Amino acid sequence: MSNDEDPYIFSTDTLPSDRRFLPPLANGLLGWRVYNDIMHMGGVYNGEGGSCHRADVPCPLNVKVEMDEPAQHTYSLDTHTGIFTHSLSSARAKVSQSLYSHRYKPNLMVMEILLVREGTSEEPITVNLLSSFTPQSKDIVFESGPDYKGGSHIQGKVTTAEFPGGSCPTVHLIWTPKPPSLTLLQEQRQARWAFILVAANSLETAEANYDEGLDLIATGDLRPSHEKAWKELWLESTAEVTGSETLCKALIGCLFYLLSAFPSIHDTSSSFGGVSPGGLSNGGDGQDYWGHIFWDQDIWMYPGIALFYPKLARSVLEYRVGTIDGAKDNAQKQGFKGLKFAWESAVSGREVCPEDIYGQQEIHINGDVTLAFQHYLHLTEDVSMFAEGRGSEVIYGVADYWVSRASWNPEDKKYHLLGVMPPDEYYYNVDNSVYTNTVAKFSLQFAVDLADLLQHPAPKEWQEVAQNLKIPFDEEAQYHPEFDGYVKGHPVKQADTVMLGYPLGLPMTPEIRRNDLEAYEPVTDPNGPAMTWGMFAIGWLELGEAEKAQHLLDKCYKNIQGPFQVWSESSDGSGAVNFLTGMGGFLQAVLFGYTGFRVQKECLAFSPLLPGDISELCVRGVNYLGSQMDWLLRKDEVCIVLREKANTKSCDLQVVLHASGSKIPLTPGKAVTFPRESGCVCKLTPAYSCWPL
Repeated sequence: MSNDEDPYIFSTDTLPSDRRFLPPLANGLLGWRVYNDIMHMGGVYNGEGGSCHRADVPCPLNVKVEMDEPAQHTYSLDTHTGIFTHSLSSARAKVSQSLYSHRYKPNLMVMEILLVREGTSEEPITVNLLSSFTPQSKDIVFESGPDYKGGSHIQGKVTTAEFPGGSCPTVHLIWTPKPPSLTLLQEQRQARWAFILVAANSLETAEANYDEGLDLIATGDLRPSHEKAWKELWLESTAEVTGSETLCKALIGCLFYLLSAFPSIHDTSSSFGGVSPGGLSNGGDGQDYWGHIFWDQDIWMYPGIALFYPKLARSVLEYRVGTIDGAKDNAQKQGFKGLKFAWESAVSGREVCPEDIYGQQEIHINGDVTLAFQHYLHLTEDVSMFAEGRGSEVIYGVADYWVSRASWNPEDKKYHLLGVMPPDEYYYNVDNSVYTNTVAKFSLQFAVDLADLLQHPAPKEWQEVAQNLKIPFDEEAQYHPEFDGYVKGHPVKQADTVMLGYPLGLPMTPEIRRNDLEAYEPVTDPNGPAMTWGMFAIGWLELGEAEKAQHLLDKCYKNIQGPFQVWSESSDGSGAVNFLTGMGGFLQAVLFGYTGFRVQKECLAFSPLLPGDISELCVRGVNYLGSQMDWLLRKDEVCIVLREKANTKSCDLQVVLHASGSKIPLTPGKAVTFPRESGCVCKLTPAYSCWPL
């Protein structure tokens, strides 16, 4: 299959004129946009409080290859393998420069040069390596260290801690020095050179990883070990469509860049620093939200990953657990009990938003965080995350915050949340944001359920506030106003109230769901953030209107900047770049919209519907209760194959179809096909738990 035919390979003869849209290469720890002078390292920030941002780390791999003779250039990103290649072809030689962030060894980045002689010429052939690298950073004071096994070494600390008394991370870089040129000798037909870069927080770790890199070069396993790790990820899951090449490439790009932001599925370090809107390749001072972690991670990026990769989903939850102390500090500073997760978080979990109003008022972040934990429990029944893993502290701490934050109103005999900013940031200091109150209600209910599961005494206030928290609703117009006093028809920034149906799952009639969509779609800012239209699309798919949903999803293509499928926050190319939030929303529109997947307490519900131009959707590797399923959706039928069980903790599952009432056991390796209708996948024995308490 040629690159032109393979939707996993993004190729071009010319690089984008706006270098922000060059492809990022990341592996959950290191992130770099190709040909950039700087890179970033997960968890390494500089600056206190609102000045905190990802620290710029100089990148020795910023090298451009040139030939002395005319050559044809090709640039390609192979998402099968996570390798970016610049190829030069002349009459005498072919040169390939390959760059990648090692998927299996996260402290390692690699550049390889392959020089192959063409034709009958036997003269030496030289290529030039041009680099503007300087071992300096505005955030880290670097000093030269002694060379290590032929590798150059610098080390330094960031200049300012995240909070007074906090630690300043140390960064060590060891890399293979690069000569100004490489030569294919007279007697050689081809030659290959490997250059490695190691970044680590300690000298011991840096040297150990450099040793491993040298060993991989010596054994010829440097690239194969990286490619094997990517192959393993793609074997776990894929989402592909038939009927639209544009949609297929967009899905592949979204999943590739999102996976690049997460650690290896074999990572046991528990050092994952979360996912920021622009990923690890962005987030320097004043750029792409400074590399901070928002609700974007938990609401927008997480669901599409959690559906396939429980280990990666757990890493998000573990990041939040690691910020418990900071969340406790945030709540105390606001004068409330429990935990208040930062609107913008770095390492400690203390609020690092440059503008106080967001940290003070955009409190829906608490419910967004707990929704991810609830989603994980229902998908996996992994109770250990909540017991030994301290997830219960997150859920109970957030519940205590809501109880402390809510005010009783004697007039309507309801609890109110006053002075908040909804997800729609055009408004602030409003009362009873319908999204905020709903997500608070559900997180309180989850705290009650979890306490019952773990046999933990739950304060009666959790249930009391949950049952009596005001959810604004206009009885006359039969729709949900965005907040108390919202005037119907006033502009909104982004998806807000429409998220009550999905992902929150607030019960409502189809009429009310339609009224919400029709009220907000025409007044939503057309230049708002990219993830918005995916939520509207899911809403219309719920109502059976596939073509209307597709029209809205098509708007997202304007945010994809070619040729490497890099997203911008806004459709005009402005805003955050490599906008993972938009990719996550788009991915959900397909994974939860076309399929109708809903992660519920007792089952994985589905209600498939494809738009006219899509003949098939294949979703491989859906991970539910320890089992993996491959789904093939066509216009009129659904086929499910349960994979052979590798997990001894997996449950026996069945498909239950709503209209016909049919119950079909799922047998590993055996395809189950049925006419398209809604239903659910659930345990064959409902009372049985896969995970012991």
